[in-house]
Amino acid sequence: MTRAFNWLFPHPFLTVLLAIVWILLQGQFTAGMAVFGVILGIIIPRATANWWPDRPHGFKLGRMMAYMVLVIWDILVANVQVAWIILTRRNSKLRPAWIVIPLDLRTPEAITVLAGTITLTPGTVSADISNNGRSLLVHALDAPDPDAVRDEIKQRYESRLKEIFV
Repeated sequence: MTRAFNWLFPHPFLTVLLAIVWILLQGQFTAGMAVFGVILGIIIPRATANWWPDRPHGFKLGRMMAYMVLVIWDILVANVQVAWIILTRRNSKLRPAWIVIPLDLRTPEAITVLAGTITLTPGTVSADISNNGRSLLVHALDAPDPDAVRDEIKQRYESRLKEIFV
């Protein structure tokens, strides 16, 4: 059963996402559009499965939802912090820094989510990944202690992503 399921649905979350996006693009919900969206959601991932040989085999949806809530909260807080920095400090008081984050993550999907999280959070941006994929270069707008920023990214985001992408 599991083998047949994996063959038919090589990327089950992509199947669901494609079906939902198809329905949303139609502008109205009809049973026919929902069925067609599900058909597209099955055909497209199946047709492209050969180009995804190293897809993650374990993914914890519940933990990803909690991670998304955390990231949204951090984005809101960082927006206020960056606005405060811009409004109250002169540029001469900023302490920007380039920070190298050594990665424990190994899957490209998890590394991409981490880099996206860092970039989405105001005040930081992911700039580069090393050739071997073992470290991420991050720029921080104001980092009086770059080591603390590195440790916070590893503890707050990377450790959670290691639990999500098993």
